[in-house]
Amino acid sequence: MDDAEYQKLGRSMAESEGSRAQQPDVATGISAIVYTARGEELTINCDVVQEEEVPSESSGQREQWSKGVEFLFSCIALSVGLGNVWRFPFIALENGGGAFLIPYVIVLLLIGRPIYYLEVIIGQFSSRGCIKAFDMAPLMKGIAYGQVYSTALAITYYACIMALTIRYLVASFDEVLPWTYCLVEWGSNCVATGATAANDTSIVQGVSSAELYFTRTVLREPENLDESGLGTPSWDLVLCLMATWVIIGTVLCKGIRSSGKASYFLALFPYVIMFILLIRAVTLPGAWRGIVYFLEPQWSQLLNPHVWYAAITQMFFSLAICFGTLVMYASFNDFHKNVHKDVIIITTIDSLTSILAGCIIFGILGNLAHETKTEDISQVVKGGAGLAFISYPEAIAKFNYLPQLFAVLFFFMLLVLGIGSNIGMASCVINVVKDRFTHLPHWLLAVSASVIGFLCGLVYMTPGGQFVLNLVDFYGCTFIALVLAIAELLAVGWIYGVKRICSDIEFMLNVKTSFYWRICWAIVAPGLMFLVLVYMLCSYEPLTYRGVEYPPAYYMAGWIIWGLGVLQLPFWALYTIFQQPGKTFSSKLRMAMQPTANWGPLQLQKYEAYILYRKRKADTKSPRGGYVFDNIFG
Repeated sequence: MDDAEYQKLGRSMAESEGSRAQQPDVATGISAIVYTARGEELTINCDVVQEEEVPSESSGQREQWSKGVEFLFSCIALSVGLGNVWRFPFIALENGGGAFLIPYVIVLLLIGRPIYYLEVIIGQFSSRGCIKAFDMAPLMKGIAYGQVYSTALAITYYACIMALTIRYLVASFDEVLPWTYCLVEWGSNCVATGATAANDTSIVQGVSSAELYFTRTVLREPENLDESGLGTPSWDLVLCLMATWVIIGTVLCKGIRSSGKASYFLALFPYVIMFILLIRAVTLPGAWRGIVYFLEPQWSQLLNPHVWYAAITQMFFSLAICFGTLVMYASFNDFHKNVHKDVIIITTIDSLTSILAGCIIFGILGNLAHETKTEDISQVVKGGAGLAFISYPEAIAKFNYLPQLFAVLFFFMLLVLGIGSNIGMASCVINVVKDRFTHLPHWLLAVSASVIGFLCGLVYMTPGGQFVLNLVDFYGCTFIALVLAIAELLAVGWIYGVKRICSDIEFMLNVKTSFYWRICWAIVAPGLMFLVLVYMLCSYEPLTYRGVEYPPAYYMAGWIIWGLGVLQLPFWALYTIFQQPGKTFSSKLRMAMQPTANWGPLQLQKYEAYILYRKRKADTKSPRGGYVFDNIFG
């Protein structure tokens, strides 16, 4: 049989086109599985793969999406979320607008899209969550544990952003939007941003009322943490956080099928609001100056390593790669679903959405620069995670008709985006626990995750909560994601092997993998990320929030947060090595680097066909050139 016949055999087994029977060997008592397909008999002895190590029929039944398109919309809802509308604009602002955009697009093509495709392939091929997916390289299973840890941290502060969104959503029902006018206690440098103030020519350089409303009324934010500390949680924000987790928990309790149906609305509705805001933003005085600042390339900045670092870390959040969520989502796919087209669509939409959000934000910033008489657009508002709660409300305040309506629609959209992102990340964490403790009911895991998430999120509801959010974002997510992403590509690309992952793709989808994907997985993506990591470590400076340094204890806490994530890698590597049956350390290490005996498709029939396929490959393929060449091009 040729390779095509083996691939067809896998499909015929799944569709019961072939016949299967177990025949005991009288002499040895070992069963053999005999297949008859197209007149050719093939036999596998179960002494090659122990019967208890083969995925069972019961374990092979994994919940799937009701429709294939639900995977596409769920990934759009996951990837196109707060990372695009909330995080991308303030990262672009901090890194020079157009100076950031070109590296971001390059990083999409060389790192973001290849890793996205790789993680989707791994999840679909194995039908396992991110922890069990690393049965392909047990030595590196700590990567998955670190990613789940980082995802859990991201869930807590994404819920904080959603709580702030609900706070603004409620305020949007006021007769006059509260961020459009100045209060006496804000001082004389406050610049009102309502539509009635747009034609006021007496305005001098100052601070917009939207920024003051956010920092002084909503957050009650201190200048630093040295004197007042974090403070006590604001009761109104605590109620908003509780409402956030009630929404998330309700959707999570329904399971993957429910979230798949919700994804249609979660993925499509935000674009209606964004296009309305874009139309309004580009019609504001001075808007085009801000948009040009965002889109105009600054080629000299291509040599700035910090911009590349910002582009790569933002790519993790924009596409939700290297957090384990994509592996989990893809594990619910049909085994033979051709996801290549989905990956191209999702990554393209994701990046275009980031650019769309950037145009809206920078159009508003251009208008703010015009109104506050500020020459440097990067200095119009202070950067940071709160930018979306300053610039977007600024645009809404300029609406001459029904600004309250558009405020409600916008913050509802932001809430929808947050739900889409948080459901995906929370589902990843829940499924890791569910895969380990299969007897626990799904609703109990969902409720427990919601309660724990709410309690952990209380720290963000304090006046100093944004300081903590910035700290956790850097040490708990950005920094960890970069280190673990490099380790993930080394594990998949060089321990498991690019050659074998391409062979698995051919078995699953009956398609050859192009050199573009192979070279990016093996060399380009890990190489670029490693260079950025080296630069980051060499140029490390203490983290600041709005130019304010943290007390020493907070830096120590940040490094502890980082260490707990990264140290998962050596801990689980050593644990796995010493669990192996070999007698020497080197033999244990070699065994820990090999896939487990039950690695492959979860469904029994496809797994058996996969064993035949691997045997055929091993018998007919001989290495070409050295290991490196054969791994990439073999």
